[in-house]
Amino acid sequence: MHNSILDRRYTIKALPLEGRRPIELSSIMKPHPLSYMELPFDPEYSLYNNRMTPESLNNVTDDEQYWAVRQKVIFRNTGEFPVEISGPDAEAYINHVFARGVSAVEVGRCIYNFVLYHHGGMITDGVMLRLARDRFWMAQADGELIKWYRAHSHGFDVTISDPNVWVSQIQGPKSMDVLRDSIDADFPESWRYFDIATVRIAGEEVIITRTGFSNELGWEFYLRPRNNAEAVGNRIWQTGQAHGIVLTGTPVFRARRIEAGLMSQAEFDETTTPYDAGLGHFVKIDDRDFIGKAALQTADKRNRTFGMRVRGGIAERGRAMSIDGKIVGQVCSSSWSPFQECGVALVRVDDPAIGPGTEVRVLGNDQKTYEAVLCGLPMYDAAGDIVRGRVTDPPSGPDPW
Repeated sequence: MHNSILDRRYTIKALPLEGRRPIELSSIMKPHPLSYMELPFDPEYSLYNNRMTPESLNNVTDDEQYWAVRQKVIFRNTGEFPVEISGPDAEAYINHVFARGVSAVEVGRCIYNFVLYHHGGMITDGVMLRLARDRFWMAQADGELIKWYRAHSHGFDVTISDPNVWVSQIQGPKSMDVLRDSIDADFPESWRYFDIATVRIAGEEVIITRTGFSNELGWEFYLRPRNNAEAVGNRIWQTGQAHGIVLTGTPVFRARRIEAGLMSQAEFDETTTPYDAGLGHFVKIDDRDFIGKAALQTADKRNRTFGMRVRGGIAERGRAMSIDGKIVGQVCSSSWSPFQECGVALVRVDDPAIGPGTEVRVLGNDQKTYEAVLCGLPMYDAAGDIVRGRVTDPPSGPDPW
């Protein structure tokens, strides 16, 4: 791929459906400000937070996307939806509504956070940015939370608003090289994993974070309404050429996030607690009276979510795993790992005693039956050296399981 995606200008037009005006579609099919970069590659879009996110592009295969994020650097426009929570009671309000408290989170830092129903079931998750003592962004995964926030804001002096911010990700071993070449001044000093920084790119003041959904070295940038999005996107794309940058869609993270044990809404819902989903280590039962706390105090604290490696196939999603002919759990997400050269999956078992090392049989997406084994998460790089930049040499090729 080359710079031709910047040489032409494209527009996205919403077409009327059976008499509906295009303006009606604009509220449920919102294009990313940088989606013009994807249009030359025959994109197919899905909706995520009512935002259009590319599911496929004809410039790159799924395997090529995987190797790009593991060996080089990728550019991906996401559907993550930042919601702003601000005001004098913002911290107290977040401590009540979210499962993780933020009193110890410094300004200029991020935190992974999630919201629970009163019975302890999970709603959705995301990355929360603390921009000031009284101002936060919750960059959420797919789901409706603004109404939930407002419904629980009574008695708090807070404002819940949509800042109309869009998120893009630069991920992979060369991601920091792309950042250094893109910014107008010096690289952010002492920029740790989950830090926030403000930099100038193509003359624009841009908020960036040391975060992502790949468990590879990377960063994300947040485009605000006042930003010239095209200038920022074009600068990053142009400087990324020297580092082999690849424009990607959703498949880029499918296998990688499974290997890393990064949960999505495929792994949890209103019927699962954070403990069920393997997120119990994020929960602290302290003096805060947060929504769902009472239910978590009496909940089973055992983890029921593990990884699974499949010999020679890709697991079918659903209740497809068995021992001695008895169904023992559910395949939540699955894909093929070009690095491990096997199928990989995230599974939730019925009996928490069934854990890593357990041999199972699983139905494949080709309707054949395969041998598989449960494993811990992440599947490799347990110390998080890759994402923190402590390991800088990318894999040269497959390392078969």
